[in-house]
Amino acid sequence: MIGPSDIGRRTASVARAGGMFARSGLWKPGPPLNVARQLGALKRWGTVLGGTVASAAARDPDRTAIVDDAGELTYRQVDARTDRLATALGRFGEAPRVAVLCRNHRGMVESLVACSKRGADLVMLNTGMSTAQLVTVLREQHVEIVIADPEFADFLAAVPKTVRVIEAGGGADGELETLVATAPDLELAPPPRPGRTIVLSSGTSGPPKGADRRSRPGLQPLASILSRIPLRVHDRILIEAPLFHTWGYAMLQTAVSLRATIVLQRRFEPEFTLRLIDAARCSALIAVPVMLQRVLELPDEVRLRHDTSGLRIAAVSGSALPGALATAFMDAYGEVLYNLYGSTEASWVTIATPADLRARPDTAGTPPPGTRVAILDERGEPVPTGGTGRIFAANELLFAGYTSGDTKEMRDGMMSLGDVGHLDSEGRLFVEGRDDDMIVSGGENVFPSAVEEVLAALPDVLEVAVVGVPDDDFGQRTAAFVVLREGGRLGADDVRAHVRDHLARFAVPRDVHFLDELPRNATGKILRRTLVAEHAPDTAGKD
Repeated sequence: MIGPSDIGRRTASVARAGGMFARSGLWKPGPPLNVARQLGALKRWGTVLGGTVASAAARDPDRTAIVDDAGELTYRQVDARTDRLATALGRFGEAPRVAVLCRNHRGMVESLVACSKRGADLVMLNTGMSTAQLVTVLREQHVEIVIADPEFADFLAAVPKTVRVIEAGGGADGELETLVATAPDLELAPPPRPGRTIVLSSGTSGPPKGADRRSRPGLQPLASILSRIPLRVHDRILIEAPLFHTWGYAMLQTAVSLRATIVLQRRFEPEFTLRLIDAARCSALIAVPVMLQRVLELPDEVRLRHDTSGLRIAAVSGSALPGALATAFMDAYGEVLYNLYGSTEASWVTIATPADLRARPDTAGTPPPGTRVAILDERGEPVPTGGTGRIFAANELLFAGYTSGDTKEMRDGMMSLGDVGHLDSEGRLFVEGRDDDMIVSGGENVFPSAVEEVLAALPDVLEVAVVGVPDDDFGQRTAAFVVLREGGRLGADDVRAHVRDHLARFAVPRDVHFLDELPRNATGKILRRTLVAEHAPDTAGKD
């Protein structure tokens, strides 16, 4: 039963959303006929990705939708082309299950939109996975069609013969383009049910799992983003975050809802990113934290060569944002940085604004409207403010479960995010690490993030990762993996002494390794298991 308090909360939520949509320009009046067509498309298709493309094309048909290395496409063109591609996919079944393995380019976007219009279940393949992993995913997810860039030739050659392969990204003569060009122009009817989107977990703590992210009607996800990040209608948004990841895909959906121009490049190149921001007049950049690090590593004369004064927003997610990096980036580019924390299973649950990051550079921010975050102990009881515990969250974006049938632990309607952290008196969240990454050495708990923050403050340190490795005497011991800046001269004893001066004795890394770079996945997360596997304890401790 819905009570007065529920009605009050919903009324307040609608009012907040209305204010956000007005500020973004979504409710700005337009040509009456176009507005009527836009509303008609939304009513017919709903707010799935295919529906938002159709509605954007109805309202702003000649607005540039996509800019990539092949040129530009308007919303009218994207809508028509994805209608034809969705029709072509129907040759392989009413609603086939489709896996997509593509870089960021128009073919990837059009494949996602066409699958939405077809009602096809969509499996987002990670470009960083091995051929064996990819083939395993195809089998486990019962994939019928694979759309992939030709560069993944080894994978395409290993795809089972029972799976239909469509090569994307091959230019005007590519197979995907041929399907679009040869399919008939038919009026496309919305599917009887929206397709599911299967996003693979990062796999940094085990084999990747398929997270079932079912389409949900309504504008709450958009309202959630706009409550903290001042994106506007017709922004020009450079999406560098991989579109196969929850973060990149969510921001693609956001950009289309805002009838924005989406700028893409197949592979991230830091200087070319700055060149694109300048040449394409981008007002927003969507990235993962390590991309900002790579931009700041460019020589000053290279960075200053490009005009980025029009950049109002640089939003990052997908991996931890080091506090020192947040401060350095804002010092270089102004108060434009936003940090989103969440997971594949829950989407975003907190957002840090530039003001949050100036006050506390290491914060993950506060929950947007419609999201609850709690810090619970092992018994499921709330931890006092400032106390460390397990992070749980609830919002309208929680996944429906893993395709394997597994799910995440739930407490009071909230899902475990698998991380530990704390809330401060301002309600800001601080993530201290994965709950299974905590190092227990001789009965003392060491959070890797605390050691990493201390070491990252050293001028000679470019980046650092801290992990626990097996120890016969203490169960685990702390190991630090350090990448030095060019010309850096730190030694292992310098690293240990600095930690000893700032943290407890038991946090001092006994093993210190100096590497040329840290292993990362496609979204910038450090592969800690790889570090442990490649640097066995019996060789640790050597400079």
